[in-house]
Amino acid sequence: MPPFRSSQVSSSVWLTVIVCGLGYFVDIYDLILFTIVRQESLADLGVTGGAVLDASELILNAQMVGMLIGGLLFGVLADRKGRLSVLLGSILLYSVMNIANAFVTSVPMYALFRFLSGIGLAGELGIAITLVSEIMPKRTRGYGTTLVASLGILGAVAAYGVHTLTDWRLAYIIGGVMGLALLLMRVRIGESEMFRSVERTQGVSRGNVALLFSPKRIGRYLSCVAIGVPIWYVIGILVAFSPEFTRESGGASNVVAGQGVMWAYVGLATGDLASGLLSQLLGSRKRSVLLFILATAAMAAVYLYTPEKTAQVTYLMCGVLGVCVGYWAVFVTTAAEQFGTNLRATAATTIPNVVRGSLVPAILAFSALRHAWQHEAFELRLAATVVGGVVFVLALVGWLFLRETYGKDLDFVEH
Repeated sequence: MPPFRSSQVSSSVWLTVIVCGLGYFVDIYDLILFTIVRQESLADLGVTGGAVLDASELILNAQMVGMLIGGLLFGVLADRKGRLSVLLGSILLYSVMNIANAFVTSVPMYALFRFLSGIGLAGELGIAITLVSEIMPKRTRGYGTTLVASLGILGAVAAYGVHTLTDWRLAYIIGGVMGLALLLMRVRIGESEMFRSVERTQGVSRGNVALLFSPKRIGRYLSCVAIGVPIWYVIGILVAFSPEFTRESGGASNVVAGQGVMWAYVGLATGDLASGLLSQLLGSRKRSVLLFILATAAMAAVYLYTPEKTAQVTYLMCGVLGVCVGYWAVFVTTAAEQFGTNLRATAATTIPNVVRGSLVPAILAFSALRHAWQHEAFELRLAATVVGGVVFVLALVGWLFLRETYGKDLDFVEH
């Protein structure tokens, strides 16, 4: 019996899971660092007043566009060349670019380096989840992918902790160095036997984007994207701009965005464990996802419409929002399970990054609406409500058409 069908989980498999989790830890540290150091770093570059929000939107959009490109690039390469070698390449790119971020001197340079960092960061999660999904037994792989996501999410907490001890430039350097150190750990991981089997099979097209987006599969793909969009709406808009939302509510003026992000990611780590374990307990990915989407919509409304929030209340709400969007592990696992081995890495790498990239039109819409309503009493709240309404409707429609994948045998190919 091939090793990838074994019902036992060996120590080497768990080592792979843990190392993949640590890799995602570094990925999240680097991915979220700009949000944490946003205000300080832009002030250091001479950006003040209303220009801070505009510069923040530009840099976040540049990073997300980079992740869209990188997700496609590294996903296709991982299906064609193998999971491990491509994973190492993505880590090298984002590590070097994050070190480069420590030496920016202008907003355009900042945006360029975050764009290049985004390309590299895009490869980590999807390939790691693909690898873990292919080496774990089908009935227990949810535990492995949950562990990867939960370890990774704590990278945001580490980013905030490091930033409190250093300045923003050194925080970027530390992230880059951690990534380079991770390259040494990755050499201890073996390639997926499922991939090796497909690689030896003649006539199987691997990493074929046209095959992935064919009429037969595009519905599966878009359903996966739709259920993940609320996660980045919450992180990229509600939490990232928590100081502005709190002030507009008539509340405290001393909210720090980085601290809001930290508490949101503490919640995310908790939610990832809860949603992953719930999906295993229920024997259903779909039901777990639906419960968390509904909880997210309800909590977003509470967050936006609670008046006169104190800093402590805002941080608490950011943490609860994090728990609600903590179905990231189940979402990415579901995306990986939807497709055959010859397309799995492409799908699992591009889908999370399309979701992250959905923050670009969401922020553009949010920006356009807040400028259109700039003389209204609650311009930010109104803009966020409209964008959120669209996001949650799309998520529920995607959920309706989503396939249940719990316990599905992943040893198959797409033709």
